[in-house]
Amino acid sequence: MPYKTIDYEKRDNVGIISFNRPKVLNAQNRQLVEDFIDALKNVEGDPEIKAVIVRGKGRAFCSGDDLSEDHAIGSMEEGFRIIQKLQDTTRVIMNMPKPVIAAVHGYALGAGCEWAMNCDIRIAAEGTQFGFPEARVGATVTNAGTKLLPALIGLGRAKQMIFSTGFIDAEKAEQWGLVNQVVPESKLESTALEMAKQFIENSSLSIALSKKALNQGIYQGLEETLEHESRDIAISIREFEAAQRARAVLAEMKKKEH
Repeated sequence: MPYKTIDYEKRDNVGIISFNRPKVLNAQNRQLVEDFIDALKNVEGDPEIKAVIVRGKGRAFCSGDDLSEDHAIGSMEEGFRIIQKLQDTTRVIMNMPKPVIAAVHGYALGAGCEWAMNCDIRIAAEGTQFGFPEARVGATVTNAGTKLLPALIGLGRAKQMIFSTGFIDAEKAEQWGLVNQVVPESKLESTALEMAKQFIENSSLSIALSKKALNQGIYQGLEETLEHESRDIAISIREFEAAQRARAVLAEMKKKEH
């Protein structure tokens, strides 16, 4: 189906979603969010599609919020609903059983950087700028960025990026672990397609199960982590005590033998 702010095409078993607001560097607005969610759900429900590529048309992947859009809200509840709609993009990407590759160029700022992090793999064109300008305009990071960014680059570097609102280039992003691979812009599309085809050659079920397990493992909440650790410690103590008792029994048997 046609979208106002998204282009979508299928190449064999690969679905390609392209942000298409090039005049504003694909800045995110409410229409883009609506179209993006719908395109993602269509891709997820298409049995012919085995892998997905997300990219931007024009000079950027996505430059963040469109500050020209009217951001006035009537109530806290309305604001919460708008943000939850934006967060739905993250839910769909990360819960999708199909691998999603971000092919990033130009700028990946704010929501653009967050959406790239939501994807399973990030391939960046040389010179791409990554950053979080939210604090400069009195906003905060969304789309699970506060969880994903520290997981990818470490807590200290994540705080540095968010607090300073400074940008890092593709080369540093690769060095820090924010992107998987940096390529010349002329090879960005072909590299993403080649990687998607590598994924397609393997079991879709295996990839779906692996993606879910990896995401749950590394991105689980604090309380889940603490509960998991508690279970592990309890098991360890139980096994240690059992081993101690077994050694004591063996020692007593040896005494009786002598």
